[in-house]
Amino acid sequence: MDHADEEVHEQPDEAVGVDVPTNAEGFPGGPHNTSVLQDYVYHVPTKVWSGEERPELKLCSHGRKVEKFAKPVLEIEGLVAATGLSPLITCLLDTSDRGLMFAFVERWHKETSSFHLLVREVTITLNDVASLLHLPITGTFHSFESLHVDDDILLLVELLEVSGEEARVETVQCQGAYVRLSWLRDIYRSKCDATQWTPVACAYLLHLLGCILFANKSVTRIHVVFLDALRDLTQTGSYVWGVVALVHLYDNLNDASKSTTRQLAGYITLL
Repeated sequence: MDHADEEVHEQPDEAVGVDVPTNAEGFPGGPHNTSVLQDYVYHVPTKVWSGEERPELKLCSHGRKVEKFAKPVLEIEGLVAATGLSPLITCLLDTSDRGLMFAFVERWHKETSSFHLLVREVTITLNDVASLLHLPITGTFHSFESLHVDDDILLLVELLEVSGEEARVETVQCQGAYVRLSWLRDIYRSKCDATQWTPVACAYLLHLLGCILFANKSVTRIHVVFLDALRDLTQTGSYVWGVVALVHLYDNLNDASKSTTRQLAGYITLL
């Protein structure tokens, strides 16, 4: 998936007022050899060592929103379990020690995809994902490609069985290929009342993906493109969700380690 297209309301972070060193001496308190950590100039420690304090990061974790759905209704439990995503329902962590989270973010380097600690260099691995979250790390990759808004509307009509007008109104309100979490919960309840169990399962799973694996910085919206992986629920379970979740978290750590970034999204429970 093209992560650059994920946030329609977010402006790309820019490193403002940071001087790139032109000599081989490196950074005070940091690496002397800058050939590996070439983006260190944008990293949080460059601000800290210059006497500036970075404002507290906002953790964009939507795990509590899953509780509003609770467990899936009995009629779709089998469909949800077959996708391999059901462990996400209960695998949530209350990020109470925010200082610890921030400390890890500040020690993350995207060039090495690892945390640089005093004891050693460590990272989050696929084995961690498999053993802690029980998500598949072997199987098929699903390519999430950005779609035209008309194609996103067709996805909503096909898989959630809403009217074209209702889908268009929602995407217009969200200013792009997104739907609101509150709107999706309303669709879930209305389809339960109508005993339309396939769209009920798709609505539940889209909410699960958007709130947990692919949590973004918008707080209230989910990208419609994830519905594409739910076209055939018998095939959804073969996708390597664990790999995609880890890559998404890596991307968000890369962004959050910049001195100008104010939010951290992604599957924060992995931290």
